[in-house]
Amino acid sequence: MKKLTQDEIRIFLDNSKGWNLKDNKLEKVFLFKDFRESVQFVNKIQLVADAMNHHPDICIYYNKVIIQLTTHDVDGITDLDVELAKKIDEIK
Repeated sequence: MKKLTQDEIRIFLDNSKGWNLKDNKLEKVFLFKDFRESVQFVNKIQLVADAMNHHPDICIYYNKVIIQLTTHDVDGITDLDVELAKKIDEIK
């Protein structure tokens, strides 16, 4: 796992589908029709995150899911965070 430089993070963000940098974490807000769809989305993320052994911070507000990614072991964003972000985008 490689901690990314600010330039590498910026390149990812510039080419991403709505990911932002907030408090040294990758963050994205996903909107759904209702709570059921929000939870179904999170359940799909759980399968991918478990397979990668890398887990996001997730907050659900009825029809809104906020995902934050960071690697606590290196106190920053790594290639693993970017990989998980891309996989999450494929789920939506």
